[in-house]
Amino acid sequence: MARGESVSSGLRRYLLTRLALAPLFLFTLLTALFVLLRVAPGDPVVAALGGRATPDRIERAREASGLNDPIIVQYGRYLSDVVRGDFGDPITDPRSVTEIIATRFPATFELTMFALIVAVTLGVLVGAFAAQRRDTVFDTGGRLLGIVVYAAPVFWTGILAQMLFANRLGLLPTGNRLSARIVAEAPTGFYVLDGIITLNWELFWDALEHLILPGVTLGLLIGGIFIRMVRVNMLQTLRSDYVESARARGVVENRVLFHHAFRNALIPIVTIMGLQAALLLGGAILTETTFSWPGLGSALVDFVRARDYAAAQGIATFFALVVFTVSLLIDIVNGLIDPRVRY
Repeated sequence: MARGESVSSGLRRYLLTRLALAPLFLFTLLTALFVLLRVAPGDPVVAALGGRATPDRIERAREASGLNDPIIVQYGRYLSDVVRGDFGDPITDPRSVTEIIATRFPATFELTMFALIVAVTLGVLVGAFAAQRRDTVFDTGGRLLGIVVYAAPVFWTGILAQMLFANRLGLLPTGNRLSARIVAEAPTGFYVLDGIITLNWELFWDALEHLILPGVTLGLLIGGIFIRMVRVNMLQTLRSDYVESARARGVVENRVLFHHAFRNALIPIVTIMGLQAALLLGGAILTETTFSWPGLGSALVDFVRARDYAAAQGIATFFALVVFTVSLLIDIVNGLIDPRVRY
């Protein structure tokens, strides 16, 4: 009973500590974003409107954007708006950043989730069997695959995939989310899911075909990390006493591998999945640009090219909040499944 109370107390202390530190981390993150965009050279309104605007229009745009206010007032308004879910208003677009996020984020989320499935599947299968067949040709090939897919630039991999599977073989489309002939009934904005919900199988298959190339390209980016992590953790777990005991009792090797060793080797993988959220979103920006994917990453690139720093700040803030939330959730899950982090 005393031991159970100690475990419960340790878990409670761990969770309370993470939740108590969360506002400080979020405050630091938002402050860094605000400062970085404010120290950028030039006037954001002049940069966005360029030579197309009169001095009077530029002044009105500065006033509407609040850029004439003292910097501390701008900072306070920025934090207050973020708390209320208001990410600002672009200079070059009549919609609010919140409306743009609501329109574009489903495409980015669908892409990153598909990429994560690809990465985890690749990492688990190749990493586990490479560990089981240590120092064999399979192990060497698995390690080499992990290094190559992680080191290859995502935009370069995407271009090669387009040239091979779209242009030369004609198996998959080169980009976009849907073919022009498809009329999407999208209650959720996630086209693959919407195809299932509405029983529109033409929408489902067309959306899935368009998702494969960018999703696999982005998944390969972090798949190499999972291959190496799964292999290293599996090797450590396969040398543990309880695994050797299972083998001594005559347990089938595949059961030893996946039932005994693999479950314990997955604990650090959960943590790595959370840490890769930022890398996935960063890779999504390049992937969306390469494949003309109409997501939030490509919208960010468009606003940066237009030098609309107000919109870029809003989208970057949203990305930062997503990464922060995922990291916090992974910390909580890690505390629940791994007793070592509670002490």
